[in-house]
Amino acid sequence: MAGTTAQTSDAQTSDTETICVIIAAKNAADTIQAAVKSALFENLVSEVVVVDDGSTDDTAQAARLADDGTGRLNIISLKVNQGPSAARNQAIAASSAPLIAILDADDFFFPGRFEPMLAESDWDMLADNIAFMADPSMAEAPERFEARSRSISLIEFVEGNISQRGKPRGETGFLKPVIRRSFLEEHGLRYDEKMRLGEDYDLYVRALARGARYKVIEHCGYGAVVRGNSLSARHRTHDLRMLYEADEAILSDPLLPMAARDVITRHRDHIRARYEHRAFLDVKAQNGGGAAISYLLGRLQFAPAVSTAIFYDKLDAFRGNSTPAAAAAPTAMRYLLPGVPVVEDRL
Repeated sequence: MAGTTAQTSDAQTSDTETICVIIAAKNAADTIQAAVKSALFENLVSEVVVVDDGSTDDTAQAARLADDGTGRLNIISLKVNQGPSAARNQAIAASSAPLIAILDADDFFFPGRFEPMLAESDWDMLADNIAFMADPSMAEAPERFEARSRSISLIEFVEGNISQRGKPRGETGFLKPVIRRSFLEEHGLRYDEKMRLGEDYDLYVRALARGARYKVIEHCGYGAVVRGNSLSARHRTHDLRMLYEADEAILSDPLLPMAARDVITRHRDHIRARYEHRAFLDVKAQNGGGAAISYLLGRLQFAPAVSTAIFYDKLDAFRGNSTPAAAAAPTAMRYLLPGVPVVEDRL
Protein backbone atom coordinates (compact mmCIF):
# COMPACT_ATOMS: atom_id res chain seq x y z
CA MET A 1 0.00 0.00 0.00
CA ALA A 2 1.51 3.31 -1.05
CA GLY A 3 2.49 5.81 1.60
CA THR A 4 2.21 3.39 4.52
CA THR A 5 4.68 3.50 7.37
CA ALA A 6 7.25 0.71 7.40
CA GLN A 7 6.57 -1.88 10.07
CA THR A 8 10.16 -3.12 10.23
CA SER A 9 11.69 -2.95 13.71
CA ASP A 10 13.32 0.37 14.60
CA ALA A 11 15.89 -1.31 16.80
CA GLN A 12 19.52 -0.59 15.97
CA THR A 13 21.20 -3.25 13.87
CA SER A 14 22.40 -5.90 16.28
CA ASP A 15 25.83 -7.51 16.27
CA THR A 16 24.23 -10.78 15.17
CA GLU A 17 22.85 -9.40 11.89
CA THR A 18 24.95 -10.48 8.97
CA ILE A 19 25.00 -9.73 5.27
CA CYS A 20 24.48 -11.76 2.13
CA VAL A 21 26.34 -10.30 -0.85
CA ILE A 22 24.66 -11.06 -4.16
CA ILE A 23 26.65 -10.97 -7.40
CA ALA A 24 24.86 -11.52 -10.72
CA ALA A 25 27.50 -12.19 -13.37
CA LYS A 26 27.60 -12.81 -17.09
CA ASN A 27 30.92 -13.25 -18.89
CA ALA A 28 32.77 -11.64 -15.99
CA ALA A 29 35.74 -14.01 -15.74
CA ASP A 30 38.19 -11.09 -15.82
CA THR A 31 36.65 -9.26 -12.84
CA ILE A 32 34.59 -11.67 -10.72
CA GLN A 33 37.52 -12.95 -8.67
CA ALA A 34 38.34 -9.49 -7.31
CA ALA A 35 34.67 -8.84 -6.55
CA VAL A 36 34.25 -12.10 -4.62
CA LYS A 37 37.49 -11.63 -2.70
CA SER A 38 36.44 -8.15 -1.58
CA ALA A 39 33.10 -9.51 -0.34
CA LEU A 40 34.61 -12.48 1.52
CA PHE A 41 37.12 -10.14 3.17
CA GLU A 42 34.29 -8.45 5.10
CA ASN A 43 33.75 -9.90 8.59
CA LEU A 44 30.03 -9.05 8.61
CA VAL A 45 29.41 -11.02 5.40
CA SER A 46 28.05 -14.51 6.13
CA GLU A 47 27.10 -15.43 2.56
CA VAL A 48 28.33 -14.57 -0.93
CA VAL A 49 26.02 -15.86 -3.66
CA VAL A 50 27.32 -15.65 -7.22
CA VAL A 51 24.79 -16.38 -9.96
CA ASP A 52 26.60 -17.17 -13.22
CA ASP A 53 23.87 -16.05 -15.60
CA GLY A 54 24.49 -18.16 -18.69
CA SER A 55 28.10 -17.12 -19.21
CA THR A 56 30.06 -18.42 -22.19
CA ASP A 57 33.41 -17.86 -20.48
CA ASP A 58 34.92 -19.20 -17.24
CA THR A 59 33.03 -16.89 -14.87
CA ALA A 60 32.04 -19.67 -12.45
CA GLN A 61 35.55 -21.12 -12.29
CA ALA A 62 37.08 -17.68 -11.76
CA ALA A 63 34.68 -17.11 -8.87
CA ARG A 64 35.67 -20.45 -7.30
CA LEU A 65 39.32 -19.37 -7.35
CA ALA A 66 38.38 -16.62 -4.90
CA ASP A 67 36.93 -19.06 -2.33
CA ASP A 68 38.60 -18.59 1.05
CA GLY A 69 37.52 -21.97 2.45
CA THR A 70 35.12 -20.53 5.02
CA GLY A 71 32.06 -22.12 3.40
CA ARG A 72 30.45 -18.74 2.74
CA LEU A 73 30.67 -18.86 -1.08
CA ASN A 74 27.76 -20.32 -3.04
CA ILE A 75 27.94 -20.38 -6.86
CA ILE A 76 24.77 -20.97 -8.87
CA SER A 77 25.21 -21.60 -12.60
CA LEU A 78 22.34 -20.96 -15.01
CA LYS A 79 22.57 -22.67 -18.39
CA VAL A 80 20.53 -19.98 -20.13
CA ASN A 81 20.89 -16.25 -19.52
CA GLN A 82 17.86 -14.96 -17.61
CA GLY A 83 18.91 -11.37 -16.89
CA PRO A 84 20.06 -9.58 -13.75
CA SER A 85 16.63 -9.43 -12.12
CA ALA A 86 16.03 -13.18 -12.33
CA ALA A 87 19.61 -13.90 -11.24
CA ARG A 88 19.29 -11.68 -8.18
CA ASN A 89 15.92 -13.18 -7.25
CA GLN A 90 17.45 -16.65 -7.36
CA ALA A 91 20.28 -15.48 -5.11
CA ILE A 92 17.80 -13.99 -2.63
CA ALA A 93 15.88 -17.27 -2.59
CA ALA A 94 19.08 -19.27 -2.04
CA SER A 95 20.28 -17.17 0.90
CA SER A 96 19.10 -16.44 4.43
CA ALA A 97 21.14 -13.59 5.94
CA PRO A 98 18.91 -10.80 7.29
CA LEU A 99 20.67 -8.11 5.24
CA ILE A 100 21.21 -8.15 1.47
CA ALA A 101 23.90 -6.24 -0.43
CA ILE A 102 24.24 -6.08 -4.21
CA LEU A 103 27.72 -6.10 -5.76
CA ASP A 104 28.21 -5.78 -9.51
CA ALA A 105 30.57 -8.35 -10.98
CA ASP A 106 33.13 -5.76 -12.11
CA ASP A 107 33.04 -3.71 -8.88
CA PHE A 108 34.43 -4.32 -5.38
CA PHE A 109 34.15 -3.32 -1.74
CA PHE A 110 36.82 -1.30 0.01
CA PRO A 111 37.92 -3.07 3.24
CA GLY A 112 35.69 -2.31 6.19
CA ARG A 113 32.75 -1.12 4.13
CA PHE A 114 29.96 -2.30 6.36
CA GLU A 115 30.96 -1.36 9.92
CA PRO A 116 30.22 2.38 9.51
CA MET A 117 26.98 1.53 7.74
CA LEU A 118 25.64 -0.86 10.34
CA ALA A 119 26.34 1.65 13.09
CA GLU A 120 23.23 3.43 11.75
CA SER A 121 19.72 2.63 12.96
CA ASP A 122 16.15 3.17 11.74
CA TRP A 123 16.49 2.12 8.11
CA ASP A 124 15.20 -0.40 5.62
CA MET A 125 17.67 0.54 2.87
CA LEU A 126 21.08 2.00 3.67
CA ALA A 127 23.67 3.15 1.12
CA ASP A 128 27.15 4.62 1.37
CA ASN A 129 29.35 6.72 -0.88
CA ILE A 130 30.79 5.32 -4.12
CA ALA A 131 34.23 5.90 -5.67
CA PHE A 132 34.18 5.77 -9.48
CA MET A 133 37.34 4.88 -11.39
CA ALA A 134 38.37 3.85 -14.89
CA ASP A 135 40.55 0.96 -13.80
CA PRO A 136 40.81 -1.19 -10.66
CA SER A 137 44.52 -0.29 -10.48
CA MET A 138 43.31 3.17 -9.39
CA ALA A 139 41.75 1.60 -6.30
CA GLU A 140 43.95 3.09 -3.64
CA ALA A 141 42.36 3.61 -0.24
CA PRO A 142 39.48 6.06 -0.63
CA GLU A 143 39.41 9.37 1.14
CA ARG A 144 38.04 9.05 4.66
CA PHE A 145 34.78 10.92 5.05
CA GLU A 146 32.81 11.34 8.22
CA ALA A 147 29.93 8.85 8.36
CA ARG A 148 27.27 11.55 8.41
CA SER A 149 23.86 10.25 7.38
CA ARG A 150 20.71 11.66 5.83
CA SER A 151 17.42 10.29 4.59
CA ILE A 152 16.37 10.04 0.95
CA SER A 153 12.70 10.46 0.09
CA LEU A 154 10.91 8.81 -2.79
CA ILE A 155 10.73 12.19 -4.54
CA GLU A 156 14.46 12.90 -4.16
CA PHE A 157 15.36 9.40 -5.33
CA VAL A 158 13.25 9.60 -8.49
CA GLU A 159 14.39 13.15 -9.29
CA GLY A 160 17.98 11.92 -9.09
CA ASN A 161 17.20 9.45 -11.87
CA ILE A 162 15.97 12.08 -14.34
CA SER A 163 18.85 13.35 -16.44
CA GLN A 164 19.00 16.77 -18.08
CA ARG A 165 21.33 17.57 -20.91
CA GLY A 166 24.26 19.68 -19.76
CA LYS A 167 23.51 19.17 -16.08
CA PRO A 168 24.91 16.58 -13.68
CA ARG A 169 22.39 13.96 -12.68
CA GLY A 170 21.44 13.57 -9.02
CA GLU A 171 22.92 10.07 -9.35
CA THR A 172 20.78 8.50 -6.64
CA GLY A 173 20.24 5.58 -9.01
CA PHE A 174 23.91 4.60 -8.68
CA LEU A 175 23.66 4.06 -4.92
CA LYS A 176 24.11 0.45 -3.77
CA PRO A 177 22.05 0.09 -0.59
CA VAL A 178 22.04 -2.74 1.89
CA ILE A 179 18.41 -3.93 2.15
CA ARG A 180 16.62 -5.57 5.04
CA ARG A 181 15.29 -8.94 3.94
CA SER A 182 12.42 -8.58 6.40
CA PHE A 183 11.13 -5.50 4.55
CA LEU A 184 11.21 -7.31 1.21
CA GLU A 185 9.38 -10.27 2.69
CA GLU A 186 6.81 -8.17 4.52
CA HIS A 187 5.83 -6.35 1.32
CA GLY A 188 6.34 -9.20 -1.14
CA LEU A 189 9.02 -7.30 -3.06
CA ARG A 190 11.39 -8.85 -5.59
CA TYR A 191 13.10 -7.69 -8.77
CA ASP A 192 10.83 -7.53 -11.83
CA GLU A 193 12.25 -10.30 -14.02
CA LYS A 194 11.01 -8.67 -17.24
CA MET A 195 13.45 -5.81 -16.67
CA ARG A 196 17.08 -5.76 -17.81
CA LEU A 197 17.49 -2.00 -17.40
CA GLY A 198 16.57 0.05 -14.34
CA GLU A 199 15.65 -3.01 -12.27
CA ASP A 200 17.26 -1.46 -9.18
CA TYR A 201 15.38 1.82 -9.69
CA ASP A 202 12.08 -0.04 -9.98
CA LEU A 203 12.63 -2.11 -6.83
CA TYR A 204 13.71 0.88 -4.77
CA VAL A 205 10.79 3.05 -5.91
CA ARG A 206 8.31 0.30 -5.07
CA ALA A 207 9.94 -0.08 -1.65
CA LEU A 208 9.87 3.68 -1.01
CA ALA A 209 6.22 3.80 -2.09
CA ARG A 210 5.52 1.25 0.65
CA GLY A 211 7.18 3.34 3.31
CA ALA A 212 10.79 2.13 3.22
CA ARG A 213 13.21 4.29 5.19
CA TYR A 214 16.20 5.00 2.94
CA LYS A 215 19.36 6.46 4.47
CA VAL A 216 22.77 7.24 2.97
CA ILE A 217 26.09 7.95 4.66
CA GLU A 218 29.04 9.87 3.21
CA HIS A 219 31.61 7.22 4.19
CA CYS A 220 32.91 5.49 1.03
CA GLY A 221 33.02 1.69 0.91
CA TYR A 222 32.01 0.80 -2.67
CA GLY A 223 34.37 0.91 -5.65
CA ALA A 224 32.73 1.15 -9.09
CA VAL A 225 34.70 0.58 -12.27
CA VAL A 226 33.25 2.67 -15.11
CA ARG A 227 33.20 0.83 -18.42
CA GLY A 228 31.76 2.20 -21.65
CA ASN A 229 30.81 -1.34 -22.75
CA SER A 230 28.75 -2.15 -19.67
CA LEU A 231 25.36 -3.81 -20.06
CA SER A 232 23.59 -0.63 -18.99
CA ALA A 233 25.40 1.29 -21.73
CA ARG A 234 24.18 -1.22 -24.34
CA HIS A 235 20.51 -1.43 -23.44
CA ARG A 236 17.95 -2.34 -26.07
CA THR A 237 14.97 -0.31 -27.18
CA HIS A 238 12.74 -2.95 -25.57
CA ASP A 239 14.50 -2.39 -22.24
CA LEU A 240 13.48 1.28 -22.27
CA ARG A 241 9.90 0.23 -22.87
CA MET A 242 9.98 -2.11 -19.88
CA LEU A 243 11.34 0.74 -17.75
CA TYR A 244 8.62 3.29 -18.57
CA GLU A 245 5.98 0.58 -18.24
CA ALA A 246 7.34 -0.16 -14.75
CA ASP A 247 6.66 3.47 -13.86
CA GLU A 248 3.13 3.10 -15.24
CA ALA A 249 2.58 0.08 -13.02
CA ILE A 250 3.63 2.09 -9.96
CA LEU A 251 1.38 4.98 -11.03
CA SER A 252 -1.59 2.61 -11.19
CA ASP A 253 -1.68 2.51 -7.38
CA PRO A 254 -4.60 4.81 -6.42
CA LEU A 255 -3.06 5.41 -2.98
CA LEU A 256 0.19 6.84 -4.37
CA PRO A 257 0.62 10.38 -2.92
CA MET A 258 0.22 13.22 -5.41
CA ALA A 259 3.78 14.54 -5.04
CA ALA A 260 5.17 11.07 -5.70
CA ARG A 261 2.79 10.64 -8.62
CA ASP A 262 4.03 13.87 -10.20
CA VAL A 263 7.72 13.01 -10.05
CA ILE A 264 7.23 9.40 -11.21
CA THR A 265 5.16 10.73 -14.12
CA ARG A 266 8.07 13.01 -15.07
CA HIS A 267 10.46 10.07 -14.95
CA ARG A 268 8.09 7.94 -17.04
CA ASP A 269 7.78 10.68 -19.65
CA HIS A 270 11.56 11.15 -19.71
CA ILE A 271 12.12 7.44 -20.36
CA ARG A 272 9.24 7.28 -22.86
CA ALA A 273 10.84 10.08 -24.89
CA ARG A 274 14.12 8.14 -24.97
CA TYR A 275 12.24 5.02 -26.03
CA GLU A 276 10.45 6.80 -28.89
CA HIS A 277 13.74 8.24 -30.14
CA ARG A 278 15.34 4.80 -30.16
CA ALA A 279 12.26 3.23 -31.77
CA PHE A 280 12.34 5.89 -34.51
CA LEU A 281 15.99 5.11 -35.23
CA ASP A 282 15.24 1.37 -35.28
CA VAL A 283 12.47 1.84 -37.84
CA LYS A 284 14.74 4.04 -39.94
CA ALA A 285 17.57 1.50 -39.86
CA GLN A 286 15.28 -1.40 -40.76
CA ASN A 287 12.87 0.18 -43.23
CA GLY A 288 14.25 3.54 -44.33
CA GLY A 289 13.53 7.21 -43.70
CA GLY A 290 10.01 7.18 -45.15
CA ALA A 291 8.88 4.46 -42.78
CA ALA A 292 10.46 6.32 -39.86
CA ILE A 293 8.59 9.52 -40.74
CA SER A 294 5.34 7.56 -40.96
CA TYR A 295 6.09 6.01 -37.58
CA LEU A 296 6.61 9.42 -36.04
CA LEU A 297 3.45 10.86 -37.63
CA GLY A 298 1.52 8.24 -35.75
CA ARG A 299 3.02 9.53 -32.49
CA LEU A 300 2.92 13.27 -32.93
CA GLN A 301 2.94 13.92 -29.19
CA PHE A 302 6.53 12.58 -29.13
CA ALA A 303 7.69 14.41 -32.28
CA PRO A 304 9.23 17.36 -30.38
CA ALA A 305 11.24 15.07 -28.09
CA VAL A 306 12.40 12.87 -30.96
CA SER A 307 13.33 15.89 -33.09
CA THR A 308 15.31 17.41 -30.22
CA ALA A 309 17.17 14.14 -29.61
CA ILE A 310 18.02 13.85 -33.31
CA PHE A 311 19.32 17.43 -33.32
CA TYR A 312 21.63 16.75 -30.39
CA ASP A 313 22.78 13.47 -31.96
CA LYS A 314 23.87 15.40 -35.04
CA LEU A 315 25.44 18.15 -32.94
CA ASP A 316 27.44 15.60 -30.97
CA ALA A 317 28.53 13.89 -34.19
CA PHE A 318 29.62 17.25 -35.63
CA ARG A 319 31.64 17.98 -32.50
CA GLY A 320 33.07 14.48 -32.45
CA ASN A 321 31.46 13.72 -29.12
CA SER A 322 29.84 10.31 -29.53
CA THR A 323 30.34 9.07 -25.97
CA PRO A 324 27.55 9.91 -23.50
CA ALA A 325 28.79 11.77 -20.45
CA ALA A 326 27.43 9.05 -18.15
CA ALA A 327 29.58 6.43 -19.90
CA ALA A 328 32.79 8.46 -19.93
CA ALA A 329 35.40 6.90 -17.68
CA PRO A 330 36.82 9.23 -15.00
CA THR A 331 40.52 10.07 -15.34
CA ALA A 332 40.88 10.07 -11.55
CA MET A 333 38.91 8.61 -8.67
CA ARG A 334 35.77 10.65 -8.07
CA TYR A 335 33.08 10.30 -5.44
CA LEU A 336 29.37 10.07 -5.91
CA LEU A 337 28.61 12.18 -2.84
CA PRO A 338 30.41 15.17 -1.36
CA GLY A 339 31.76 14.50 2.10
CA VAL A 340 33.52 16.04 5.06
CA PRO A 341 37.04 14.56 5.36
CA VAL A 342 37.95 13.02 8.68
CA VAL A 343 40.43 15.25 10.50
CA GLU A 344 43.24 13.14 11.95
CA ASP A 345 44.39 13.95 15.47
CA ARG A 346 47.88 15.40 15.45
CA LEU A 347 49.81 15.17 18.71
